[in-house]
Amino acid sequence: MSSVRIYADFQNLDDQNRLRLTCSGTLNDLAQNKVQLREGLVLTFYMDDADDNGRPDELLADGTVQFSARENCWVAAVDWSALRHASDAVLKA
Repeated sequence: MSSVRIYADFQNLDDQNRLRLTCSGTLNDLAQNKVQLREGLVLTFYMDDADDNGRPDELLADGTVQFSARENCWVAAVDWSALRHASDAVLKA
């Protein structure tokens, strides 16, 4: 998926279980990485999390950007069954 990671609040969901891309952390990452949202853009989203020992281990999810006319904002459709931790990639390498 995308090599650019964008912060998202995984609890900020619309009624279709899509990520709303409206929080300040998301907007800051989009601006910093010069990402222009558009229909069909695939991005990797992350949210802070920790492992069982309290060490930082971000949650990662790949999502496809869509515009929600109903909510008048950008959202991302995510396959929540593919949610993973950043450390999972390290373990597979």
